[in-house]
Amino acid sequence: MKYRPLGQTDINVSLICLGSMTWGQQNSEAEAHEQLDYAVDQGINFIDAAEMYPTPSKAETQGLTETYIGNWLKKRTDRDKLIISSKVSGAAVWLSHIRDGKTALDRKNIEAAVDASLKRLQTDYIDLYQTHWPDRDANFFGKLGYYHAPDKDVTPIEETLAVMQDLIKVGKIRHVGVSNETPWGVSTHLRLAEQQNLPRIISIQNPYNLLNRTFEVGLAEFSDREQVSLLAYSPTAFGSLSGKYLHNAKPEGARLTLFSHFSRYSNELACNVTEKYVKLARDHALDPVQMALAFVNTRGFVSSTIIGATQMQQLKSNIASIDIELPKQLLKEIDAIHSSQPNPCP
Repeated sequence: MKYRPLGQTDINVSLICLGSMTWGQQNSEAEAHEQLDYAVDQGINFIDAAEMYPTPSKAETQGLTETYIGNWLKKRTDRDKLIISSKVSGAAVWLSHIRDGKTALDRKNIEAAVDASLKRLQTDYIDLYQTHWPDRDANFFGKLGYYHAPDKDVTPIEETLAVMQDLIKVGKIRHVGVSNETPWGVSTHLRLAEQQNLPRIISIQNPYNLLNRTFEVGLAEFSDREQVSLLAYSPTAFGSLSGKYLHNAKPEGARLTLFSHFSRYSNELACNVTEKYVKLARDHALDPVQMALAFVNTRGFVSSTIIGATQMQQLKSNIASIDIELPKQLLKEIDAIHSSQPNPCP
């Protein structure tokens, strides 16, 4: 395994992070524990969760992911060697089952969320606590076109950071991060931290993959200049970059077969570009998924690539991508495809 610094901290995280959003929906607790055991044996020390997991989030399963991790942690003696991250849900009309649908990044919600997560995780602290999405109307989850709507702002960022500061002081969390954020959001978090002596965010968890490299446009510079590490999620575009969904294929049990409303990476343009990447990988005798993951791993602004798998064979293959070195010529060919049709799935 390879390791990289997490923000400006003294923490080194594995370049591969084990994602968990299928546990409790597509994966049983026994399967989750099997994945965790194997991942840690391979040198992974970073595990990512969220209070709303598994996804799709619903009342009967919400929180099971953290519960599974907690039951696994309880049996181990190496908690201090593991980096556990979780997330608090921002305002969302579609989360009626979490805190009566009144989720937000204010004091009441964050304190309730972190206490519930700690109980499920059966741990005294969370290493990295992240806001899952902004408490304002912004471009995330694939939204395009910006319309200024300050009337939809829910919680000021300084209030969120003040709560996080108190949680750090009492030892419930160690560090703060953001997810699904914009350049303005990252800049504002950093400015407020400096001006008001509030916690400085150390990471941003945003999508980044061959079909969506928009992070490079306005956010990668923050990662490099300000050491706000990218934790890249959806590095295989929900599995689309495997090629298994091409030509309208619907593999039994596959995520986009089960949950067709996750359509971000399945438009016609995306499928055409995906086919090019799949062919490129095979022309170089590479597994398309491993090539997609290895590409993300090459980016200097990435501290960790968050993988997810429902089958052990997928997990083993994903983790093995850490050993793949992409030749310069192949990287040039990837960039050529990207230049011909950049970001078909922003």
